Parts: sequence; C-alpha cells; structure tokens
Amino acid sequence: MNWIKLKRNKILVKGKQSKLNLKGIKEEHTAFLQGILTNNIAQLNDKEFNYNLMLDHKGSPIWDFYVFKDNENYILDFEFDRDEVLNKLKQLKLSYQVFFEVLEFEHIYIFGEDSEKFIQQTFNEVPERFKYLKSENIYIANNPLRLGQKGFDIFGNLESIKSNLPTDLKIDEEEFENLRINNCIPKIGKELVEKVLPLETNIWKYAISLNKGCYVGQEAIARVYFRGKPPRVMVKFSFDNVLDENEKVLLNDKPVGFITSVNIKDKTAIGFILRNIAESGKELKSSQSVLKILSICQELNV
Repeated sequence: MNWIKLKRNKILVKGKQSKLNLKGIKEEHTAFLQGILTNNIAQLNDKEFNYNLMLDHKGSPIWDFYVFKDNENYILDFEFDRDEVLNKLKQLKLSYQVFFEVLEFEHIYIFGEDSEKFIQQTFNEVPERFKYLKSENIYIANNPLRLGQKGFDIFGNLESIKSNLPTDLKIDEEEFENLRINNCIPKIGKELVEKVLPLETNIWKYAISLNKGCYVGQEAIARVYFRGKPPRVMVKFSFDNVLDENEKVLLNDKPVGFITSVNIKDKTAIGFILRNIAESGKELKSSQSVLKILSICQELNV
C-alpha cells in the first residue's frame, strides 16, 4: 500500500425543487449539472459518484470532476483553481436556483496491495466500486480510476486518521505522476486537452454517457462516436535519450503523433499516434530519441 496527499478542491452544489419539469428532473441543481457535464448525474444515487468532463462546444475537454451524490446535494472534486471554477459555475447557472458552498477538506488517496485491508481495519467497512461511505466527517470512496488500480479517496476532516498512515509508505507528486504514466491513465491538461478528442483516450467510457441527452459538447462527441473508431489512439512509449512533452512523433521523418506526458525516471511516455500504425514493439522517432511502442492504452476495465 502507498498513499499521497492530493491537492484537490471541493464545492458543494445545492438547489431547489423546480416548479417545472426540467427534462424529467425535479431538482434544479441536478438539471444544471446534467446540462454541463458529460456523465449521467441524474442517475446517481446517494453515496455514489462518477467521473465527468466539462467540454467546450467543439467537444474539447476544459476541466474534469468527480461528482459525489451526498443525500440531495452534490460534491464536486477537482484540482483546478477553486475561484476560477466557482466563478464559471456561477456564470453557467443562469436562472437556475443553484447554490455553491466551498468545502475546506483534506484529501488523501491510498492505493495498491493492502489498501482495502487498511480501509476495513480503519472504518470497519469497504465501499463498493464507485460508491462511498461516511464515517463522521470523513468520506471514503472506492475509486480505481486515478491510477487504474485498486484505490480509495479519503477526504474531509482527517485529523483522526493521519496517525494511522505509515509515513514510510507516503509518495510524492512526481512518483504519483510516474505511476499514472506507467499505468496509461490520461490526465486533464495532458492527454485530455483541446487537440485531443475524449474518445481517443482509454477512459472515455467512464467519463461520458452516450444516452443521457444534451450537454455542452454532446453533438461533437456523438458525431465522432457514430463515425466509428477515431483516427488516433493513445499509446505508451519507451525512449532512449531525451523526450519532452508536445514533441512530435515521427515515422520516416513525417509527423504521425505527439507526446503528452513523460516519465523521466523510467524513460516512459504517453502520446497519441495514428491508429493504422499503432503496433506494440514498433519503433518511431522524436527529434531527440528513438521511441518504442510498449503498448496501446486499451480501454480501462476497472
């Protein structure tokens, strides 16, 4: 088991019952989130959560959120500037009777072998995948998406459990980022960016509902989906010299893709290349290195 203290922000979203039928949704805050995020908020039950993207009208990712259903309210979990996100939400709510409250929570993520045992011993219960439990002022969520493996978000007032966390098992941000890259997990601002379609990543089935109805960017997503497989695919590379993010991937000196994340320690990287040349073991180049495709980042199944 390892653990890390994550720099995450939390906003509580509350609202009123609507006098109108908002696409079959009674609560205004539910209808609001349903219209701006990519996953199905309306189908969340209490103590469930899902992963979401916020897109622009072209279908490009802007931000990502984990959305936790807490009784009749929602908790948004994100890593971006809190004030910027809060101001944007206030702009988007228009006439909706929706209210926001900043939550000052600490956030720890534990993962790997024995992480489930730690949860059981500490809280006497283990939540199912994509569900959470509450113990006093602490939320414990079974979230395998952060690293594509068994892991648990623990957030809230964590003073009572800090002493239970072995200091020798704590990792830093660089180590966590290297694990993400080695596990082929896309990240907002890296793989999930304007020049990449969400459907080109391996996490899209956990982030996007294809049958929830309209939301910002939905038309662009549907258009790509119904055309069939997108032309590019996400892959993991090894490299032999120096490699930088945003470098072009070359085949016969012609660009066929680009690099998005680099693990300098292990000399691995994530990037996107044309689907028709993506083959494990294939050698390509960048301006400074020989690249080898270690694997195609297959759709997550966690």
